[in-house]
Amino acid sequence: MFIVLVVAAVASLGTPLITSVAASFHVSLGSAQWTLTVALLSGAVATPVLGRLGAGPHRRATVLATLAVVVAGSALTVLPLPFAWLLAGRAAQGVGLGLTALMMGVARDHLPEERSAAVIALISVVSIIGAGVGYPLAALLAELGGVRAAYGLGLVVTAAALLTAWRSMPEALEGRSAHVDVAGAVVLAAALLLVLFLAGERNLWSRHLAVAAGLAAVAVVLLRVWAVIELRSTAPLVDVRAVRHPAVAGANLAMFVGGIGMYLLLTLITRYARTPHGAGYGFGLTAFVAGLVLIPFSVLGFVAGKLTPRVRTRIPDPLLLAGSAVVVGGGFALFAAARSDLAELFAAMGVFGFGVGGFSAAMPGVILAVTPKSETSSAMSFNYVVPSVGYPLGSAIGGLILAAGTGPGHLFPDDSAYTTAALVGVGAMAITTLTSLVLARRRSSETNP
Repeated sequence: MFIVLVVAAVASLGTPLITSVAASFHVSLGSAQWTLTVALLSGAVATPVLGRLGAGPHRRATVLATLAVVVAGSALTVLPLPFAWLLAGRAAQGVGLGLTALMMGVARDHLPEERSAAVIALISVVSIIGAGVGYPLAALLAELGGVRAAYGLGLVVTAAALLTAWRSMPEALEGRSAHVDVAGAVVLAAALLLVLFLAGERNLWSRHLAVAAGLAAVAVVLLRVWAVIELRSTAPLVDVRAVRHPAVAGANLAMFVGGIGMYLLLTLITRYARTPHGAGYGFGLTAFVAGLVLIPFSVLGFVAGKLTPRVRTRIPDPLLLAGSAVVVGGGFALFAAARSDLAELFAAMGVFGFGVGGFSAAMPGVILAVTPKSETSSAMSFNYVVPSVGYPLGSAIGGLILAAGTGPGHLFPDDSAYTTAALVGVGAMAITTLTSLVLARRRSSETNP
């Protein structure tokens, strides 16, 4: 859980530092945004690769080598090097996101069944709420010592994670083998690069719609080619046939739409909190104080993660997903209806965090119920690729809605644009809820024919 918390927090360091990076390196905000996007991209590509390696006999070596790459990347972000090296360092840090699925495999292999389910659920929660831990700390360090000091935090904690893994990570069980589908990894990387590029380049859609649509079509074709490669491979990067299982497909759809909604609200609330009073709304908070708004999100998310394994004995995982999605939708609704006081933002983030925590804790149970034990890392890895795409899409959707609500000559969007974006989030969580209810109905029909 410590390793998962570290890699999640370090990957999220790009979010509060985008403005500071732009000023320190004299680059545009769009270029600085890539310090977050490149970490998500490398994590999305590394996750299935590491998941496949983690299913084999060299899991311990894979974990240690990956953390060594993350530590090296953290060093690059601290050294006084040009912006391109910072991006390279952030890409190396993002590789660590692929360790979440491996840690789930470790828990399922080496803990008793009654403990492993609870630990896997908590690992899933920690991987989400890690952003809430890293954001305020990074923002505070950036205010006190600049961007390099903030990234220095990443170097310290990743080195600690490497030491922890070296001392305590067990060897994988014997009798397993794993081969990496290199061709599949390359095609998947190209497709995800296009998807994340299109999600982050808002100006491309508004100024060059035909080019953006063409690139989107290329991304779809590449994803289709990747699926064909995986189906024909004897050792696929991701078992596409297993992904097509109704329970797994439904869970991934719920995770994708839910990921869009989750990142949408995080973007909305932090941006709203930092908007100066002169805009007619907002609180004019510094990056550090705005980061403190995420504390209720992390705390209540962790509480939900601890409670969910106990509730799972009485309520099926798909119904827990549906209920949690409703709670997340409630956080959107609360933000849409009441945000004139800072306490209301804290309340919305608390509700949001509790829903996200329950959702994340219930998700692994849906997938692992139909997954062989030996394929835990590989199966969960794909489930974590899905939100890696959903997160930047959620951020981009929020940005497009706020941009559309910004009048000519105005620096900030109208207050009503935030309401519109929040209602879009309510719609996203409604889709997630319905998908989860379909999963629950299917499981009920399978267990009670």
